[in-house]
Amino acid sequence: MSERFPLTENSHYEQACDQAIAMCGGNMRGAIKALIMANEFLEHELEELQAVVSGGLTRSGQPRARGAA
Repeated sequence: MSERFPLTENSHYEQACDQAIAMCGGNMRGAIKALIMANEFLEHELEELQAVVSGGLTRSGQPRARGAA
């Protein structure tokens, strides 16, 4: 299997993985569960932002002024 990422990037992911496991007390299942939960949270946030953007609203939830880019 060929490397998809350069070694330096792979090292970054290895370190991030080690940190996630350490933050969960060495429990790999706990680390995976925490990452899945974080991903679901981010997906939900993205869906909300996409709804705001597609609805033509500004960040404050106010309608975008006509002719504004």
